[in-house]
Amino acid sequence: MKVVLLEDLPGKGKAGEIKEVSKGYAKNFLLPRRLALVATPTVIKQVESRLEREKFEENIDRDKLVELAQQIEGKEIRLRARIGAGERLFGSITAADVAEELSRAIGSVIDKKKIDIEKPFRQTGSYEVAVKLASDIKPKITVVIEEEEKKETEVEEKKAKEEGKEKKKARAKAKEKDKEEDKEEEKD
Repeated sequence: MKVVLLEDLPGKGKAGEIKEVSKGYAKNFLLPRRLALVATPTVIKQVESRLEREKFEENIDRDKLVELAQQIEGKEIRLRARIGAGERLFGSITAADVAEELSRAIGSVIDKKKIDIEKPFRQTGSYEVAVKLASDIKPKITVVIEEEEKKETEVEEKKAKEEGKEKKKARAKAKEKDKEEDKEEEKD
């Protein structure tokens, strides 16, 4: 059975190609998922016109992507994270974290799926990451992960909390002593 592919299929072909496939594969897989249409002359013309329109739109988008790639190329993104023993992070830095910080830095939204990270970063250091804007447009950025500095105010707040707890304990002990003294006085 001849079909016109509507999307790229690995191992089968690219969108717009006319392919000969088994009848069962076409009826049970390709057609219900709208990955292909039965190849008739009208369908072929419609698909060709749609592909031409998509290529035209892609060329316009491509210019914008090239401009964005020039903005991104060589950027350095600094992320701060809490660190435990051995320079390992509490948690990890994911593609979503990198995408969010990059979006903030360039003023344009970058999807986390476009950030090419094999595994989340779990240690401090400098990492080179590719941003996949298109199949052949992959600017590289540098992601630097640093230790989150503890602020002096945080240290002071902890001390104040500890002092507050000690004062509460002292007050509680004083109340207990007062109660005991009251009980002793009542007995006399």
